[in-house]
Amino acid sequence: MGQITELVRKLRKNQTLAEQRLWKELRGKKLNGYKFLRQQPIIYETIPKRRFFVADFYCHEKQLVVELDGKIHNSQKEYDENRDRILAGLGLRVIRFRNDELGDMERVLAQISDLLE
Repeated sequence: MGQITELVRKLRKNQTLAEQRLWKELRGKKLNGYKFLRQQPIIYETIPKRRFFVADFYCHEKQLVVELDGKIHNSQKEYDENRDRILAGLGLRVIRFRNDELGDMERVLAQISDLLE
């Protein structure tokens, strides 16, 4: 668990600009009163060991993962699809936004809000 904690701390300290912008809108239960966590590890079991993903943002109460996709995600679509399948298998819903979509923050927040209700 120590390695996961260190990784998460590093990710929180080095958020992308897009992550900073969305976190400003989600933190402190600002969106519909729901608590979101940032850079949240999602641990799952595989044989023979435990594995994890780090979700950009996570609302435990609604089992909702919000992912922001920068340019790197253009070259890892298969990885992202597999990750989304695993998260869905854990009962989690995933919504993804490209970083450039945050230019219309109102629309992004409305889409997240729809999934919360």
